[in-house]
Amino acid sequence: MSTYAAAGREVADDGGETVRPRSKLLRIATAGSVDDGKSTLIGRLLHDSKAILEDQLEHVARTSERRGDGYLNLALLTDGLRAEREQGITIDVAYRYFQTGSAAGVGADNGGGSHVRHGRKFIIADTPGHEQYTRNMVTGASTADLSVVLVDARKGVSEQTRRHAYIASLLRIPHLVVAVNKMDLVDYSEVAFEAIVDELSAWASRLSIPDITFIPISALNGDNVVERSLQMHWYDGPPLLYHLEHVVIASDRNLADVRFPVQWVIRPMTDEHHDYRGYAGQVAGGVLRPGDEVVVLPSGRRTRITAVDSYDGELAAAYPTMSVTLRLEDELDVSRGDMIVGADEGPALARELEATVCWMSESPLRPGARYTIKHTTKSARVIVEELDYRVDVNTLAHDHAAGELALNEIGNVRLRASSALVVDPYASNRTTGSFILIDESTNDTVAAGMIRSGH
Repeated sequence: MSTYAAAGREVADDGGETVRPRSKLLRIATAGSVDDGKSTLIGRLLHDSKAILEDQLEHVARTSERRGDGYLNLALLTDGLRAEREQGITIDVAYRYFQTGSAAGVGADNGGGSHVRHGRKFIIADTPGHEQYTRNMVTGASTADLSVVLVDARKGVSEQTRRHAYIASLLRIPHLVVAVNKMDLVDYSEVAFEAIVDELSAWASRLSIPDITFIPISALNGDNVVERSLQMHWYDGPPLLYHLEHVVIASDRNLADVRFPVQWVIRPMTDEHHDYRGYAGQVAGGVLRPGDEVVVLPSGRRTRITAVDSYDGELAAAYPTMSVTLRLEDELDVSRGDMIVGADEGPALARELEATVCWMSESPLRPGARYTIKHTTKSARVIVEELDYRVDVNTLAHDHAAGELALNEIGNVRLRASSALVVDPYASNRTTGSFILIDESTNDTVAAGMIRSGH
């Protein structure tokens, strides 16, 4: 069985290194209460890492002056919609892309030297802070490797802080960074920072968060964002960008259980590729190699992989989240919605699902309702058999008397599907353990779900 070393490199069975270097792409979701400074933080990251163009900076400077801000308002780099600017809030999920190059960080580390930075690519999902936009946060954070939750140092831990930490835990985002912002407004007080660390750590101990990091920052002034702060000598950790550049995410993928949802069957039927039959999709788990024995579900037929094809040619191996085409040894009846799995790694073939859902529709979820379920590449119909409970995301209490889920509410449900789905618990595989529900009458996505169990 292949494993990953600490640096994120795949180690082959023979002890040599194979195809995968440490991932250079980090997907980040930011969250926080209104006015906690998410937009300013993202703007500071873009500005201080030299990731914005000169004309963009000039536009922000002119707009800041016209508004009478009195300073370079970096939040304007992310609040792109006019309506958002007028209201002073960010409403929808905005995705930002930037990358950094290798550089030496300014500021001493514990040993008095410099933090050496390494380049990385980033996709940031800037999610809204209002409670009524919980569904937007779930959408933006669903593919994140790391979540940054901002806390106002003056206000401390709020209901929204707990809500966002709970959702990060629910979505099983592997890494959580709590950025305690506006430290300049509490005189860079270590006592104020430690009080927030203690309170949130105690509350988060009830959640499944494998890695939580606290960093004191001032997004407005740039303290501990890209460079080490000279105002907080008591803090001996790295600045935020250094942490983001170095966090290891390769080990967070499920590399043990082979999961390959078939998205498309490729039959070119050309003179050059007359007999070619391949099964295209994105690897959802495990490592696939030519010669490996696999099982096609739901049929249960066994075969072997003869080749792993990519746009650039045949590969020695494929791993999450590569998009490849598999060629199989035997001519089997394989179609879209089937799943190719490891020979001895049988996932559940389930029609009965227990799942946690975040409800995203104005019309409430009620037992007896029927929807279309979209799970990996397969669609089926489901009926809501039971609403087990509704979650109070601030207290984590379960309301077993709840009769429905309203917009932005989260609860545990039992579903029955019209055909068997190849599922894993969301805790073991975020791809094969997740789904969406679609209202057939409107074609609207009404829920995002995380599978707890299936049979």
